[in-house]
Amino acid sequence: MKVVIVGPGAMGCLFAGYFVKKKQHDVWILDKNARRAKRLKENGIRIDSDKGSFSVKINATASVSDIKSPDLVILCVKSYDTEDVLKTIEPALTKDSRVLTLQNGLGNMEIMNEIVGPERVLGGVTAHGATLLGEGYTRHAGRGDTVIGNMSGKLTVSMRPVRELFNLSGFATRLTKDVNSIIWSKLTINVGINAISAITRLQNGALIESEGTREVVSMAVTEAARLAKRKRIKLIYDDPIQKVESVCRATASNLSSMLQDVLKKRKTEIDYINGAIVRQAKSLGILTPTNVILTDLVKSIEFAYSKQA
Repeated sequence: MKVVIVGPGAMGCLFAGYFVKKKQHDVWILDKNARRAKRLKENGIRIDSDKGSFSVKINATASVSDIKSPDLVILCVKSYDTEDVLKTIEPALTKDSRVLTLQNGLGNMEIMNEIVGPERVLGGVTAHGATLLGEGYTRHAGRGDTVIGNMSGKLTVSMRPVRELFNLSGFATRLTKDVNSIIWSKLTINVGINAISAITRLQNGALIESEGTREVVSMAVTEAARLAKRKRIKLIYDDPIQKVESVCRATASNLSSMLQDVLKKRKTEIDYINGAIVRQAKSLGILTPTNVILTDLVKSIEFAYSKQA
């Protein structure tokens, strides 16, 4: 199997590192930055975790021609880059290629369906956490299940090799017939962690140690869960507050992806997480004041980048 991971960020390097370590097929990283791709090819990837550290060599390129006819493409880019990335890689795909998103937020699978066709699209979530410590250098900061499905709700034969790839690489993975429920369940957790950590600069575990942030987490998650219920989407856990707190404890040392973006003064995915809750709730006449404030504050932080330059 030829596996192409698009984006050498924290999660992209995490997957690539373990796939190569476990000798899982022909693994490539596709990077938009040619110089960085060259350095990754020369220097490889390093993964740190509570179980030790390891380094591996990796195929890395910025040229789509190098990754022609992939069996599986895994998108590990920010949600706001999904459309451009898909248009870039689409010519390299075959009819049997599969494109998988484990990205944060809402809307990625819908964009993928339009550009590469629903028959090629897989989506899902992963509970693994990763922090990018440097170029090609990632800390594996949290573990959990990975769940994959498609919009049709059918478990197809083509999904089995993808599940096997992840499982054999140490990522416990299962298939689902209801990927929308899985994505909303992950979104509801992210709503309670990402923006609040980005604003406070706190690691995940610290969010529930402070009475103040713990209350904000609860309010943001409650709004998202209320919206999911109104849309008749069944979350995969009974108590959203208890679930988000357990995730904070399980990934206590992790810096959320949005906090990592803020620390590096990069654009965040706020529009696809808390902002998505605000937009969808507004269309249904539902008030989400906590998520409105969190969205506005993160956007204000992004605006401040230009003032601090």
